[in-house]
Amino acid sequence: MQAPQRYRLLDLSIDLARQRVERGGDTLDVQGLSFRLLAFLLTRGTDVVSFDALIEGVWSPAVVGEETVTQRVKLLRQSLGDDGRQPRYLRSVRGQGYQLCEQPLVDSEPAPSVSPTRRRRALIAIAVTIVAIAVLGVLGLILRPAPPPKPATAAQELLQRAAYYAGIGQRDNNERAIALYTQALALRPTYTAAQIGLSRAYSARVCLYNFPYEWTTRAQQLAEAVTRANPRQAEAWSVLAYAYDCRGEMASAIAAYEHALVLNPDDDATRASVAYLYQEQGRLVDALHANLDMHGDGAKVRFRDVQIARELDLLGFHDAAEKRFRRSFELNPDSVFSNIAWPQHLFLQGRFVDAGIALDQAMARNTPHVGLYQLAGELALLRGDRGGAETAFAKAVQLRPQMSLPTTLAALYAEQPPSTAWLDERIAAMRSQPAGVGYPSDRLELVLLEWARGQHKEAMETLSAAVQTGYVDRAYLQTSPLFQPMTGEPAYAAAIDAISQRIATQHAQVLAADWRPSELGSHQP
Repeated sequence: MQAPQRYRLLDLSIDLARQRVERGGDTLDVQGLSFRLLAFLLTRGTDVVSFDALIEGVWSPAVVGEETVTQRVKLLRQSLGDDGRQPRYLRSVRGQGYQLCEQPLVDSEPAPSVSPTRRRRALIAIAVTIVAIAVLGVLGLILRPAPPPKPATAAQELLQRAAYYAGIGQRDNNERAIALYTQALALRPTYTAAQIGLSRAYSARVCLYNFPYEWTTRAQQLAEAVTRANPRQAEAWSVLAYAYDCRGEMASAIAAYEHALVLNPDDDATRASVAYLYQEQGRLVDALHANLDMHGDGAKVRFRDVQIARELDLLGFHDAAEKRFRRSFELNPDSVFSNIAWPQHLFLQGRFVDAGIALDQAMARNTPHVGLYQLAGELALLRGDRGGAETAFAKAVQLRPQMSLPTTLAALYAEQPPSTAWLDERIAAMRSQPAGVGYPSDRLELVLLEWARGQHKEAMETLSAAVQTGYVDRAYLQTSPLFQPMTGEPAYAAAIDAISQRIATQHAQVLAADWRPSELGSHQP
């Protein structure tokens, strides 16, 4: 029995033989892999089709990953005018695959009855026409070049390649993604998916790859253009939050991330991003819960395991944290976050020799990060090597000159100490920062400047304010040589006590939670 060649899916008419999708008499731009994907799904009715089945049925013999399938589904939805949040034609089934929203119907159009003579005449006419068309077609191919691909199709292909490179997570590939997103937007200036992708890649330049902060402004402008055109576009709110985040505007970033999650509760990457900001606010229980409450496969969320380890470490679950830090360091040699997290953990545990060895390994992986050079400087100070510290802090400045803390550390530990005028200017600039800009940890730089200026009372007030606004890294304050001169101050001891009390409360909340991580044992009510 011949397989059906025409289907109806709600208001869509799909002709498999002609590879055409129509709605209301208009032909939709569904071609290539997008059409093959739709055709394969039609043959499966409303069954849930797994990623493996889709890869085998649509891409074989090519070998692709689930991300390729996800991106192609996005392109198909765009061509059909479908919304992934409120789908009409194609829905995702968490952790399984995809399925059609409605049962497709076979669209049969039986041919009218005709006499044998008329049939022969018709066949002869058709044959003559086919021969004529073939001859004209050959001449046309000889006499003129093939037409260029449609802009919409070309833009979709550029978008797919850009998303592939952006997903790798390396500086050079991020730059390749930016070039491809830009080309796609040159073809379709209001291409929403390309605007979102380019916004995220611009922010990644700053957050991950040490570019100037001005790129976050460009990222913000792209994201805002999408949110104005479509206020319910969850992904646009997420990349807007990322731009705020990379610029240090924590409150604005949290608000935008949370709005994105209201629009799309299944966006695990956004959930992990807002969890990081909860962590920076000292809301460790909220951060850990968010990172554990993934709606899909949490292993696909980059940096999530490092975040969970960091939250466990801050909460006092050091053994559980260490296993995660170590595993991430071993499995992700190209991740800047994994490379700084493991030596930092060892440093905060007072294992300075081990921290130095891990730091050397991280440096050898050629994933430079300001935190690595700062840690190298602090380890040098603990060894009494002030010259080595000066060199390390200077390298941090070279890597990210727009970042304030490395400049301060390089000046404070230079062979020639900074002038009082320089300190006063820097202190005044930091005090004049508008509310809502920066993280609680950013106040520690002002603490160091005020202490160096001899303003010890003000330094302790600033430290207290950092703790009050959410700073909870007690181990760093007690371990770093940068704060050793302050340990005799009563206000310093009070800040440590305040952090300890907050951590003890949250530690107990995690132990009492039914969602606690499995490595902490079963919940005891």
